Amino acid sequence: MSLKCQTIAGMIDKLAPHKCAEEWDNVGLLVGNPRKDVSSVMVALDATREVVLEAISKKVDMIVTHHPIIFKPFKNLRTDNPLGEVLTMLIREDIPVYSAHTNFDAAKGGMNDILCNILGIYDEEILQVTYKEGYKKIVVYVPIGYEEIVKTAMCNAGAGYIGNYSDCTFQTMGIGSFKPLEGTNPFIGEIGKVENTQEVRIETIAPDKLVNRVISAMLKVHPYEEVAYDIYPVETLYDEYGIGRVGLIKDTTLGNLANDVKAKLGLKNIRVVGDLNKTVKKVAVCGGSGGSFVSISAFKGADVLITGDVGYHDAVDARHIGLAIIDAGHFGTEKISVNFIAEYIRDEAQKMDVDLNVITSEAQADPFMFM
Repeated sequence: MSLKCQTIAGMIDKLAPHKCAEEWDNVGLLVGNPRKDVSSVMVALDATREVVLEAISKKVDMIVTHHPIIFKPFKNLRTDNPLGEVLTMLIREDIPVYSAHTNFDAAKGGMNDILCNILGIYDEEILQVTYKEGYKKIVVYVPIGYEEIVKTAMCNAGAGYIGNYSDCTFQTMGIGSFKPLEGTNPFIGEIGKVENTQEVRIETIAPDKLVNRVISAMLKVHPYEEVAYDIYPVETLYDEYGIGRVGLIKDTTLGNLANDVKAKLGLKNIRVVGDLNKTVKKVAVCGGSGGSFVSISAFKGADVLITGDVGYHDAVDARHIGLAIIDAGHFGTEKISVNFIAEYIRDEAQKMDVDLNVITSEAQADPFMFM
């Protein structure tokens, strides 16, 4: 069996919502037809020439990457430059490319949470908040005897979550009044006559992204022909998304932690800034290029920042303010995402009872070599 390309795109958007991406980023379906039938998917960090040739040789229908294949605007599509050559191959072979970049970095359970899990960092929080998603309170009026079915439908659609509690609702009794007019088909009452009936007011909350789904679920089971409901903004509740994490690790030294990072990420070489005998307890992480997070890591009380692509001047600044750095490389801190995303797509396909072939690229590689 196969799935449409846009269905797989929807799976990934559920994991890493578009709205979590930075404004300067370019994420989503960047090449190809969303209606294409897909039986096999390859996951890679980048859609390089080598990765695309591998996909062609393995007859892959779609590629999912972390880094966007189209990032900066370009004014021509020439086959004598690297991007033009790769894009031409993809279009000619009809291979769509979907990219989840900073939206996956910021997502709950995304890149930086995976890093924390691998490295044993706990009690983590967001290093830099980049997006807040609000909540709405939904209020609906239901006749006696239907409150349970309506409440259950709304909660099953995603309403009623507050922290680690689900099915959170509030109910009050009251009297509803209405007069059915000509052409109506009232569930209760008679046409042309004012009706007063006992009703239950049900209140619950839902994140902005799920409000329409909750309302739709409620309307499907509500017995009234015309349903009275209200939606209110909730100023005191929101979900935060952001880049990087900062949390705790069992007391160790910078040197021991550096060796752990190297071993757990499967790396041969890393760069370290700081006293190797220094005790570290609070750790900031940022997959990819995180040199710009030196100041905020120190502000958050981190003893060490684990990231990649740290520049010389960022390293000097970090040493000056007493922040240690473990630079495990851009590729080294992000390659962990490939297996994770592949397994996620497999699981989502299995939930749909589709046997989708999902593989990871064997051609992807760190462009840097160490002599």
